Amino acid sequence: MKRRSVSGLVFDISNHLFLILVFCVMVLPFLYIISYSVSNPSLLKGGLILFPVGFTFDSYKLAFQDPAIITGIFISVARTIIGPIVMLFFTSMAGYVLTRRELVGAKFFRKYFVFTMYVSSGLVPMYIAMNLLHLTGTFLIYVLPGAISIFNMILIKTYIESVPKSLEEAAIIDGANDFVLFFKVIFPVCMPVLAAVTLFTCVNQWNTFIDAQIYNTMYPNLYPLQYVLYNTLTSVSSLEQLQRQAAESQPLATPQSLKMAITVITILPIACVYPLLQKYFMKGLLIGSIKG
Repeated sequence: MKRRSVSGLVFDISNHLFLILVFCVMVLPFLYIISYSVSNPSLLKGGLILFPVGFTFDSYKLAFQDPAIITGIFISVARTIIGPIVMLFFTSMAGYVLTRRELVGAKFFRKYFVFTMYVSSGLVPMYIAMNLLHLTGTFLIYVLPGAISIFNMILIKTYIESVPKSLEEAAIIDGANDFVLFFKVIFPVCMPVLAAVTLFTCVNQWNTFIDAQIYNTMYPNLYPLQYVLYNTLTSVSSLEQLQRQAAESQPLATPQSLKMAITVITILPIACVYPLLQKYFMKGLLIGSIKG
């Protein structure tokens, strides 16, 4: 018993130390970015800072004067709202159809959809297809390609299969057709999984910028906020522009503080929402593990 207690104590201490290390690795860099973005660069002496030095919002004021930031926020918010709604409508109906016993070739369609998760057409054929559909250079490129999500469809299908069949039979006896059965009976019952997949899609839509880099790189008015940040951090011309703006308008802003401010503007919205909705993510993950 004494050995078990000692080993348990060692395990608890090791576990706490590991979690503290993970916390430091994940949180301290973010604290550094926030502190740097609201600090007076002339008072900074280098090294790691966890608290603001010479508190100022000049970097944020200058960042919001950039039209690309305002446009990026609008595009990111629009795709984060519209994309999940479109995905939820089409993907949920596809998941419902695959649960129907009377569907001809149901096994084939299930295997076909799963197959697409492991094998893709490749970047060049995908770009050619999007170009032939006249989606390149438009906002719809952020919405329509993700209208069907196979992973989310499998989660929804699995959840619908767990709904008691007696509920559907009662609705059919009352004269409900497939549309009434889905939208008035199945859809409301599936709110937990629908909330989970919607949150998955919202986070993905907010964070992604690869589609803008591939399809809309020649259309700055369609850049999401993440791609604006990417250009700011990597583009020499963007850095030179930041240097000119910092020198002309805000004496307490530097290119480095501006990059930190833009990074915070990009991360903060989803970082605030994610902890509040964590339970739906966990519920969505458990759906697939309970019943395959």
